[in-house]
Amino acid sequence: MLPLSILDLSVVTSGTPPAAALRNSIDLARHADRLGYGHYWLAEHHNLPSVASPAPEIMIGQIAAVTERIRVGSGGVMLPNHAPLMVAERFKMLEALFPGRIDLGIGRAPGTDQATMHALRRRLDIREGDDFLERLQELTLWETRGFPAGHPYNNVMAMPNDVPLPPIWLLGSSDYSSELAAQVGMGFAFAHHFASYDAVEALTHYRARFQPTRWRTKPHGILAVAAVVGETDAEAERLALSMDVSRLLRDRGRYVPLPSVEEAQAIPLTDADRASIARNRARLFVGSPSRVVQLLQPLIKASQADEVMVITAIYDHEARKRSYTLLAEAFKQQQAAA
Repeated sequence: MLPLSILDLSVVTSGTPPAAALRNSIDLARHADRLGYGHYWLAEHHNLPSVASPAPEIMIGQIAAVTERIRVGSGGVMLPNHAPLMVAERFKMLEALFPGRIDLGIGRAPGTDQATMHALRRRLDIREGDDFLERLQELTLWETRGFPAGHPYNNVMAMPNDVPLPPIWLLGSSDYSSELAAQVGMGFAFAHHFASYDAVEALTHYRARFQPTRWRTKPHGILAVAAVVGETDAEAERLALSMDVSRLLRDRGRYVPLPSVEEAQAIPLTDADRASIARNRARLFVGSPSRVVQLLQPLIKASQADEVMVITAIYDHEARKRSYTLLAEAFKQQQAAA
């Protein structure tokens, strides 16, 4: 069966404190564990009123502690914001506490605006240009201990040193991460939910160019999509209006908590706004369980995805949990029939 997983941003809703979003993430993870989802990943974002969790490694520990089977990881840690040694230490600790259940997904974007990025990195060794590849190499060297002879880091140990780094996944929305993941032989997750680059091109390119390494012997491509599932198409469309308007407001430069359906309905829309929402629907799968599965199948088949990871932002927490329940049941039914 094609694995089904969850990407969670700990979305903050209007009229609800951000702390509630963190508690909702823990509750949703328990729910996903019972439903049989494969992975539960937490994202890193900073200075966004709509996202409550800037530290996925903290949430990973909390969620792994209250679940039994599901793998928990970062989707992802934005590596340029962190010293590679710190990332290695934190995720080795998580692996030691929850062996075989942790994933280390890493990205190269800042996950925030320029001012916040500066605040995050101003004490780090900031280089001109993109130093992601250098940081990735250093991260892996803390595991392989392959620093050159005489390098000062040979005297530094990433503790606890009796456990390995969890599996490393590269996250991306372009051909850069696709090519890099293939070259270094790591897992790859493509962010279809916000990418302008073609998901099929990225994932098939990754699979075709994959080189086996100590990190992974076979390619594994994750297709990350946004979806809203309701009991009926009409109910799903109603629930999705919150995501539609939220995306529209972000495009206008307004980063606010996720509005309720009623708040979204009250916002006046121009013809240009409606056209923008329609365009953004290319990245959002909405409908009844059978319809969403039907809409996803061509993309899954064309991209040769090994796994589907779903992000769902619905104002009502119980409706969000129900969306994931309906999707899991529909996938099981479809694959049983196939």
